[in-house]
Amino acid sequence: MSRGKKRAIARRVATAPVRRAEAVVDETRDLLNKSGHLNPRKAMVSTAIALSLGFLCLLAVIAFHFPQYLTTPDLRHKYSVDVLRQALLGALLIAGGLSLANVILGRRRNLNIAAFAMVLAAVALGGSRVPVGAFPDHTPYIGLDWFILDLLGSTVLFVVIEKLFPLYRGQSVFRFEWQTDMKHFAVNHFAVGLALLVVNFLIHHAFTWLVNSDFQRMVASIHFVPQLLLCILVADLAQYATHRAYHEVPFLWRFHSVHHSVKTMDWLAGSRQHMLELLFTRVCVLAPLYVLGFSEAVTNAYILVVGFQAVFNHANVHLPWGPLKYVLVTPDFHHWHHASDDDAIDKNYAAHYAFIDYAFGTAVKSTKQFPEKYGVVGDYMPDGFVRQQLFPFSKTKT
Repeated sequence: MSRGKKRAIARRVATAPVRRAEAVVDETRDLLNKSGHLNPRKAMVSTAIALSLGFLCLLAVIAFHFPQYLTTPDLRHKYSVDVLRQALLGALLIAGGLSLANVILGRRRNLNIAAFAMVLAAVALGGSRVPVGAFPDHTPYIGLDWFILDLLGSTVLFVVIEKLFPLYRGQSVFRFEWQTDMKHFAVNHFAVGLALLVVNFLIHHAFTWLVNSDFQRMVASIHFVPQLLLCILVADLAQYATHRAYHEVPFLWRFHSVHHSVKTMDWLAGSRQHMLELLFTRVCVLAPLYVLGFSEAVTNAYILVVGFQAVFNHANVHLPWGPLKYVLVTPDFHHWHHASDDDAIDKNYAAHYAFIDYAFGTAVKSTKQFPEKYGVVGDYMPDGFVRQQLFPFSKTKT
């Protein structure tokens, strides 16, 4: 063999890891930019599971290393560390097993190498055995734990519900523009934590004159169930007023139109919101609850209710609600709010109690069972998280 050929072979051998790494990055980027159905015969389902779990496991291990900055104070006191460790170990085994099996079988090898690399990185950083000692409890935090739990729980729960009771059969999980809404989902989780901090500061520092201790004690003394129903009513009336203002005030509509620009309704669609709208709405809704003095248990229960309904009411779900549809906001009711049909414009504002819209005359009255199309009239909203955040400040006409 000539010296030239030996050098060429040596160069190929030396650059092989770099080419492999580039192929892994390119194929992973290509998958994340795609939409549509996953083909089980091509191992896309198992690959997606391995990639998702591998990424979440890596985030979880990092959260174990820095709990004072990456976990939510209200949640960290309720955790069982042993249960979390077992769950993390199980997820690592599933992600590692699926990705390694696909690599051995030569199925989507580059993507599964990326998934297995994340599993190895998580294990190298300590895996499920990261020690957690004492740490300060009042440091700034970003709630990475809540993001992991909510993403995992929402995906499993609502994807199953959508497959069992679909409104639009055949709609894929990875529908068009899912990447944009996933970015909204991630960023807005951290914005909610900021909203809670803002409300807490305003009530305890700027608006203490609004607080009446005797009245708060009376409200807190109401039994749990009626207090919760009252809490939801107060929150929904504040939500209704704020929501209606977004539609009727042109300047506010520029922010709210980001939320309405989604053209495919599913569990992820509700995540598309402008950050400033999210912060403003949460302040307007949560502030009355703090001022009126609803108990901590009731407020926590309300947060669970609003968290579930905010996702469920956007989901690709249809169920026979019967007379309940005139009382509670359901996916059928809220889908009409997102419709661009003429008889659906500026209707169905309520988030929890549908009877509020019927009482104020803003409920949809249509002979059609379901909307024909979704999105903003004129379809002027750009795609992409950053461009949608900048849209309210642009000169585009709405």
